[in-house]
Amino acid sequence: MNKKFHFAVFLPKSETLEYWQSQVEGIEKAAAEFGKFGIVLDYFYYDYNLSSFKESMQKVMNFDCDGLLFAPVFYEDSVQFLKEYDQKNTPVVMIDSNISEENAHAYVGQDAFQSGYLAGRLISFAVKNERQVLVFKIAREIESTSVYLQRIKGFYSYFKDHDELTNFKFSEVTIKDSGIDKLNMEMFSGISSVFVPNSRAYIVAEFLEKNNIKGVRIIGFDLLKENIEYLNKGVIDFLINQRPEQQGYLGINYLYKKLVLQETVEKIQYIPLEIILKENYFPAKR
Repeated sequence: MNKKFHFAVFLPKSETLEYWQSQVEGIEKAAAEFGKFGIVLDYFYYDYNLSSFKESMQKVMNFDCDGLLFAPVFYEDSVQFLKEYDQKNTPVVMIDSNISEENAHAYVGQDAFQSGYLAGRLISFAVKNERQVLVFKIAREIESTSVYLQRIKGFYSYFKDHDELTNFKFSEVTIKDSGIDKLNMEMFSGISSVFVPNSRAYIVAEFLEKNNIKGVRIIGFDLLKENIEYLNKGVIDFLINQRPEQQGYLGINYLYKKLVLQETVEKIQYIPLEIILKENYFPAKR
């Protein structure tokens, strides 16, 4: 009963990233709940860039702990990190993105492929005439996350699996965060649906509203304040919510059950995908 269990938490800084703030809220909720059982959390934050990630990665490698909660944002470097970290024989649970080969590590979060597949289904609903669909990639300076790529793959797979949907034509646009002022009317000429495979659907929605472009179905991810604003206005049609707070909570809960209670725990815990419309959105559901 007197033993302390140190869990390292390796995440992007959350001060300016609402999605990660929600993850941290779930982690802190779990810490408060399990703290009386000897759980101690040690945080290793990094700025949302590769150099900061590598710097924090080295600190995590040098830190002795009983378990690690890890959000593998940068795919290739995260894969390499896990290979090196395996030598420590410390249990790892990932949140947000599952990059583990053959599920060698635990994972709590969405099935990214299925979330993209679901977006494809939502785009196809109640459509009989020809539709021009734009996959709008608003990426950070470095966007190589497994989640991002798997969503896009899942989205296209829906239409491959439903080859009767011959009335859909696809195009893509990629904009870096630093170039979001480059959005223009031509990008949306003839477009009837837009799929944004990350949490930045509000950027497209803001542009369409400012330019009085109506009748475009927008589907994106995550209940950010900006996304909710345009959902309530009817500019964004659907948001797929991956419940980040629950991911953070269940990630710590996994380590608690495995290491403190020494229970057998399911390695893969998929969070059910929620389809949010303005008619069913309530702040309490975050």
